[in-house]
Amino acid sequence: MNSNEDIHRLVNAIALKNASEHSGTTNVNTVLSRILSLKPELKSQLKSLIEEISIVVDSVNRLELEQQKKSLEDLSSVDTILDSKARPDPIQSRMLPELQMTGTGVVTRFPPEPNGYPHIGHAKAVIIDDEYARMYNGKLILRFDDTNPMNEKLEYYEAIKNDLEWLGIKPDIIKNTSDDILILHEYGKKLTRNGDAYVCTCDSNKIHKLRMQQLECSCRVNIDNSINNLERLDKIFDGTYHQNEAIIRFKGNMQDKNTVMRDPTLFRIIDAPHPLLDDKVQIWPTYDFAAPVEDSLDGVSHALRTKEYELRNTLYLSILDRLKLRRPLVVEFSRLEFENMPVSKRKIKQLLDDGAITSWDDPRLLTLSAMRKRGFEPKAIRSFVLSLGLTLAETKPPFKALESMNRKIIDPLSIRLFFVKDPIMLIVEGAKNMKVTLDNHPTNNLGTREVEVSTVFYISRDDANLLAEGEQVRLMELYNIKIDRIVVEHGKNKAIIASYLNNEIFRNMKKIQWVSDKSMTKYNILIPYELYQNNKFNPRSLESAEGLAEAFVLRLKPHTLVQFIRFGFCITENNKSSAIFIHR
Repeated sequence: MNSNEDIHRLVNAIALKNASEHSGTTNVNTVLSRILSLKPELKSQLKSLIEEISIVVDSVNRLELEQQKKSLEDLSSVDTILDSKARPDPIQSRMLPELQMTGTGVVTRFPPEPNGYPHIGHAKAVIIDDEYARMYNGKLILRFDDTNPMNEKLEYYEAIKNDLEWLGIKPDIIKNTSDDILILHEYGKKLTRNGDAYVCTCDSNKIHKLRMQQLECSCRVNIDNSINNLERLDKIFDGTYHQNEAIIRFKGNMQDKNTVMRDPTLFRIIDAPHPLLDDKVQIWPTYDFAAPVEDSLDGVSHALRTKEYELRNTLYLSILDRLKLRRPLVVEFSRLEFENMPVSKRKIKQLLDDGAITSWDDPRLLTLSAMRKRGFEPKAIRSFVLSLGLTLAETKPPFKALESMNRKIIDPLSIRLFFVKDPIMLIVEGAKNMKVTLDNHPTNNLGTREVEVSTVFYISRDDANLLAEGEQVRLMELYNIKIDRIVVEHGKNKAIIASYLNNEIFRNMKKIQWVSDKSMTKYNILIPYELYQNNKFNPRSLESAEGLAEAFVLRLKPHTLVQFIRFGFCITENNKSSAIFIHR
């Protein structure tokens, strides 16, 4: 039954619980989300529900933290009210679908090219690969697709390994496609000798034009002249031909509606040193050729590929059939992207070249190194990926959904501190110099800190602008004051004079955060925003919030999680005077 009384009790219980776990503050969106997960039928009453939540949230936020906790304890049958087990979490209940079995065990592979740092899209692919391997007690192969030496670096091999380790993924086998380069050469020769491929000496512009016109070139027309074709094949591998002078093309169908099948390139000559093999090899297979052959030889049972390869799957299977190699089962899924947050390596490299960003771990990026630097937890990424399931639908989920999962993980680990943006001096007349001990977390044992206070404080300009002379407010976790005078210069608040009242806890009293002049430090928080807007680089995608923080922050190690109360979650940097904003 969803009576008004029942709804009020539910809203009140959720608001109190959330506020008590978050330093005395909750918000409408958080409460609404929790309620709808428990009672989805209330969506039909959304307008009145939001009104009710707004009233309750405002009332709860006016309570002191200890009073919130006591109210929660006094609430009858609170466990029953908040019992989430009665209705399974829709995100957690979604599992990856079962795989179609091939008669052998499950072997998956993750084949990244070491031409950049892995990103959130790679995370989705490898997490799904890993999850299926674990579901079926199978194996996961990490295979570096390193057949394009012009773009590959040793740095990227290591970056991929490090990021997979951070994600908690331990491949059963690690190998390089380049390890099998001679084997791939032999299969390429076999395909050509069998008349299923041919050597083409046309220039790239001509090839492109004829493919669009669905016309065969003279190299293919003369394929029946096997002697000529085999002579060309020998010349490719003996070094007669140089880069851009000859390629090996698959004999497909130039009239095929699928343009991929119009005689695609299988091998090309690349005159560039390989990061592992240096200049020992010049003939390199394309991914279109190497992937199916390697998958078959490696014993891959299920080739999990993003939907972008949909048109290439025909070629993948055709190559295996022509070579009479075992077919893995191809399983497709959609890519993972977010609006205005590109993951394209090409775009990232261009931004690096232009100086718009300085590194692959820039906090505005969705590379895994950037997300780690920004304070995202691997567990959150994995949960988020699995919550999406194995769908083909090309959707861009809201980034806030990932933030929400991350928030649940980092919340109990984050030290609570005060940070005052754009500070204004507050003088409290009649206050005593003293030391107060504050908890570093409202519910978890993260220690305490001692804060020295006098009569001089600093509060944020945003809070100051909401104060009025004669108003009584509470300095959070300290005491109550009365606003006596607001000093204004040039139309702006310059300072606030107040007087000490008492330490009693009053219902519905406004609370403001503060830092003491005896225990503060200048602090800077780097805030990343969406990298692109309207498909253009956002020049304001990285901003700074300057202000004052509790001096205790200087004692924290780099990469410590902090929730600056009423500002958001942050992670400290190597520079002790700065942090990176994660999310609210």
